[in-house]
Amino acid sequence: MALWRTLSIPTASPPNLILSFLFLHIAVTTAVAIRVRTIIHNPSPVTLPVFREAPAFRNGDSCGSNNSDLIHIAMTLDENYIRGTMAAVLSMLQHSNCPENLSFHFLCAHSDVELVSSIQSTFPYLNSKIYRFNSNRVRGKISKSIRQALDQPLNYARIYLADILPADVKRILYLDSDLVVVDDVGKLWEVDMKDKVLAAPEYCHANFTVYFNDAFWSDPELSRTFEGRKPCYFNTGVMVVDVDKWRRGGYTKKVEQWMAFQKKKRIYQLGSLPPFLLVLAGNIKPVDHRWNQHGLGGDNFEGKCRHLHPGPISLLHWSGKGKPWLRLDSRKPCEVDHLWAPYDLYRSSRHLLEE
Repeated sequence: MALWRTLSIPTASPPNLILSFLFLHIAVTTAVAIRVRTIIHNPSPVTLPVFREAPAFRNGDSCGSNNSDLIHIAMTLDENYIRGTMAAVLSMLQHSNCPENLSFHFLCAHSDVELVSSIQSTFPYLNSKIYRFNSNRVRGKISKSIRQALDQPLNYARIYLADILPADVKRILYLDSDLVVVDDVGKLWEVDMKDKVLAAPEYCHANFTVYFNDAFWSDPELSRTFEGRKPCYFNTGVMVVDVDKWRRGGYTKKVEQWMAFQKKKRIYQLGSLPPFLLVLAGNIKPVDHRWNQHGLGGDNFEGKCRHLHPGPISLLHWSGKGKPWLRLDSRKPCEVDHLWAPYDLYRSSRHLLEE
């Protein structure tokens, strides 16, 4: 098990401070590696990166071995984000107190044998299941947004988790692929959700009105959508969902209804986020902000570099246009991208330790 649990970045951290965290991380985590070998994939119509096999991580003596001890994590599996997915999974295993209790549920848009094989060969010890997400579920329901990546059917798969997952999965932690976890993910999993269907970091200081256009706010009926609630922005890339409550409350249908409305009258610009906000904003269980240091990928247009917010950090999230693996490959990385690099299993990556 890794000894390094969290990051705490003071205000206006200089580059040498961030690099000091990086070297500390490498020095600690290399001791847990059991074996490493290169995975060679057969030719495929989709050219996937080649990854090294990840180390195996084992439970401590205090970890339970019952189904009730499992931590269920859902992620999408896509060739464009597979490198990010690999890094995210490694980061969770590395920092978990009970890594063998992590149960991953991967959603694919296509039956891509090569993509599935890549995950299985990179993480041969992983407790995981693969599900095919039928893109027809959202065909005709997706409205064009400000960035093409947000319009992919798989980006909407999170809406249908309650329909896809087995009935015995009562709670799910949904995570995007462009993040790394630097703390025990079990802490987030165990959040007391009270009577809420969803838990996530909530950002009430953000200007909530920007997530909907003038056509929404100027309409007397639509503008009353949030009456009786104090709506705040939350990021749907990190959320704990009570699957049973979601099913019983018919939340999939509620989100779909707003997607259908958007097709008739355009009221927002951003992919799958706004319908979640319309249904749930102001009615979720707030989680400490340390669990989603989001926006590290910059905005949705230019993806410019951003600095970390001060305070403790348990999860780093490159939401926005800029992705760390692309910026590192272009040799124009942002300062924060060096915090993602140690988790990169891409075979051609140049890690500081190897240099």
